[in-house]
Amino acid sequence: MSKKVLIIYAHPEPSSLTRQLVDVSVECLSARGHEVLQSDLYAMGWKATFDEHDFPERVNLQRLSFGAESAHAYSSGRQTADVAAEQEKVLAADAVIFQFPLWWYGMPAIMKGWIDRVWAAGLAHGYKGAGNAYRYGDGAFKGKRAMLSVAVGGPAEDYSPRGINAPLEQLLFPITHGSLYFPGFDVLPTFAVYGTGGLTAAGAAAAKEAWRTRLKGLFEDAPIPFRPQNGGDYSQTNELKSHVAPGQTGLMAHIIGAEERQTQVMQVEELS
Repeated sequence: MSKKVLIIYAHPEPSSLTRQLVDVSVECLSARGHEVLQSDLYAMGWKATFDEHDFPERVNLQRLSFGAESAHAYSSGRQTADVAAEQEKVLAADAVIFQFPLWWYGMPAIMKGWIDRVWAAGLAHGYKGAGNAYRYGDGAFKGKRAMLSVAVGGPAEDYSPRGINAPLEQLLFPITHGSLYFPGFDVLPTFAVYGTGGLTAAGAAAAKEAWRTRLKGLFEDAPIPFRPQNGGDYSQTNELKSHVAPGQTGLMAHIIGAEERQTQVMQVEELS
């Protein structure tokens, strides 16, 4: 069944591995009958700064409140044209892929600026005017999929469980869990190519083949099992209940572990 896939990418060099992997994305997804939408942020000259110019018709000229002005602009149809156009792409897409190089342990500023500006109040947060009721598994993007494709300059060992840089999944947690799961996306495990600073032609070819394989499972692979806010694991103050992930703290406590998932499967089978 044909789907729509939005590819958002950020790299100023057309011959970069990031751009090569974008070309693989377009080729592979189109061959499978999907419609591919693209946002080449550098080519678009995307405005990365989120500022007063994003609100042509301010509610309050005395003090700039980003949340209030964003909500007003979104609900009244007074957003800038570039932001509204990107929101239309996201809402039309069944899946969104972000492709970028890892710069200082995160995405390039131009891509972060895309999220800052496009994730408007009333859309990505404060959905339905219900405050924090629709987030972390719920929200405007529920039912859509998202995935990161990241080119990492350093070796994989630096990002291993005991590596000096920390595991990539933890470094990217603010993006996968925050920027994407928060507004409702089902987020797939990140695809990463390591050691891109010294990648050989053979290494690049292997990376492209691995990416083709991952793209085949874009709509079938299991997403990261983040805990949904409204799934019963959290208290009214949005803290994990005492019986959930006992003894665990920090980022990974908010991901359902393999043993817990197996227990849940067995419980479902017993009830069926």
